[in-house]
Amino acid sequence: MNSKKLTNFIFFALLLGVAVGYLVNANGSDSGFAAKYASYAAILTDIFMRLIKMIIAPLVFSTLVVGMARMGGAAEIGRVGFKTFGWFILMSTLSLLMGLLLVNFFQPGVASGLVLPDAGAAVSLNKSSLNLADFVRHAFPASIMDAMAKNEVLQIVVFSLFFGVAAAGFGDRAQELVRNLDMLSHIMLKITSAVMKFAPIAVFAAVSVVIAKNGLSILLVYGKFMLSFYAAILVLWFVIILAGFAVLRTKVFRLVSMLRQPLLLSFTTASSEAAYPVTLEQVERFGCKNKIASFVLPMGYSFNLDGSMMYCTFAAVFIAQVYGIDMPLSEQLLMLLVLMVTSKGIAGVPRASLVVIAATLSQFDLPEAGILLILGIDHFLDMARSATNVLGNGVATAVISKWEGELKA
Repeated sequence: MNSKKLTNFIFFALLLGVAVGYLVNANGSDSGFAAKYASYAAILTDIFMRLIKMIIAPLVFSTLVVGMARMGGAAEIGRVGFKTFGWFILMSTLSLLMGLLLVNFFQPGVASGLVLPDAGAAVSLNKSSLNLADFVRHAFPASIMDAMAKNEVLQIVVFSLFFGVAAAGFGDRAQELVRNLDMLSHIMLKITSAVMKFAPIAVFAAVSVVIAKNGLSILLVYGKFMLSFYAAILVLWFVIILAGFAVLRTKVFRLVSMLRQPLLLSFTTASSEAAYPVTLEQVERFGCKNKIASFVLPMGYSFNLDGSMMYCTFAAVFIAQVYGIDMPLSEQLLMLLVLMVTSKGIAGVPRASLVVIAATLSQFDLPEAGILLILGIDHFLDMARSATNVLGNGVATAVISKWEGELKA
């Protein structure tokens, strides 16, 4: 199945999922059929996500080790790392700042008409793991087998960096191992092609389950907030593409076009992780060398989540607006700085964006119960966040490749 045909199938599955989910919710909510349908249909999505996760650990390890071994000495690795993290910090700051500016412009929480939960209501989110010390400690694996078993991408990246640099130090003696790992990466991509044929079914199941559970009415209740956030996401897309244009010129539009399949996949499944193998494949087809793409892309999944960054400031100020709490500009800017640090622990934390927001609310005396307002629609918001994360990482990979002179014409 070629890329364009698969993209069309995924889009059709999205529309069909909305229609079927609506019918199930409208006719089966009272009888309990909707709940049964959701429990069984979710199996299809779970199977697809498990298949994708099965690929990620060996793919990240093999591509990154091969890239490091072929990159050369520590000086080149350090230079690429410096440029990569410089870009990540710039885009993270822009994303947080834009979330702050746009939520104040749209003011979705003012006169929202939402029924507010009690400010002291309990929120079942684990914030204990969200601090800088634990994040730094967590980044270094005690066991690579454990890291791979749990799909801890950041830990796999750290081990792969050590392994790749060590392999490069052996020169020709390590070439046979590097060739074998290169073949492993190609085998993983071949498996990806097979797994992706199941994507339309998984997308249909994922979307229909969410609509069957919640119905379309929830979208009307939160319409102002969702429309404001999606408008903000579109503005962020424009900024990301504009930043890419500054480096790549008109090639950035071809890149965005080539990323349409992973963008649609991440949007419909609400998971940027599901799109990782396809994103890697597409940026390499665009012209990025494997040694750069295999370094920047997995790093981006831990440190360059533009959509999630924007959501953190957008949702936090929205909650303040709903409760009628006035936050002066100085306090909002301080929140942005706090989020710049705490959001770097976002990788590997379940419901990461919500956890970051909950931790931030408590630091600024905002009611954590405000999280309950957005829990019901978080899946729909996560769809936009995930697609934006994929776009940001795809553009970042191409930009670093261009700076390194490793982008094919």
